[in-house]
Amino acid sequence: ALQAANYDPAELERIEERLFALRAARLSTAELNLRPAALAKKYAADLALIDAGAECLSQLENAAAEAETRYRAAAEKLSAARRKAAADLDKAVNAEIKPLKLERAEFSTHIDTDPAAAGPNGIDRVEFWVQTNPGTRPGPLMKVASGGELARFLLALKVVLADRGSAPTLVFDEIDTGVGGAVADAIGVRLARLADRVQAIAVTHAPQVAARAGRHYLIAKDALDRGKRVATRVIEVAADKRREEIARMLAGAEITDEARAAAERLIRAAAG
Repeated sequence: ALQAANYDPAELERIEERLFALRAARLSTAELNLRPAALAKKYAADLALIDAGAECLSQLENAAAEAETRYRAAAEKLSAARRKAAADLDKAVNAEIKPLKLERAEFSTHIDTDPAAAGPNGIDRVEFWVQTNPGTRPGPLMKVASGGELARFLLALKVVLADRGSAPTLVFDEIDTGVGGAVADAIGVRLARLADRVQAIAVTHAPQVAARAGRHYLIAKDALDRGKRVATRVIEVAADKRREEIARMLAGAEITDEARAAAERLIRAAAG
């Protein structure tokens, strides 16, 4: 007899849900004090909500499907815009890195589109890649570039993106390590350009970089207590003392007239 019965699990579940809802809607002590008309109105509203459950669910499912369609369209539009911006960024960064002793390097923006990875920022994973020399394998910037190369790549990125917003202060710690001459001067030029838009602080041993600074500070260390302690001082170099300090950076302990003349040329080139 049980097998012959017209058994619908979904219908049984619907009936049980309705039964539970009706039991939950039984009179409470507070509701007994309501007037019959108010009580009837309340229960009519509760019963309407119970009966409309399936319809509300259907409406929510339709709204979710519509929202997903709109999201996919916006995400695809964002992906297309990213790819266009990436091409422009790659071109600009590659032009900036050539004078920074990265003339054989190549910068590229990798965009991996994965609809399954949808999130508030779209369906793309974006990563900066570099190839430091022809024939070497390209890879993520943070993994492939050495410390000095990384600093110069980031400087080029900051210069290119300066008009798009940045932190108000950027600190570059010995970004010119291992380079000199024309490369150090190229770094100084780019730091000066960056300083037109944000505050740029550079800790440097390169006179070519120091000469282009708007303000010049000397960091000195003094031994105290017969060498048991060291104190660090930061002293602003006055404008009329800058030539001597840059000459010291050029020549070392013994400052020559040639070093002073070279320092003067660096300062004039930076000002011009």
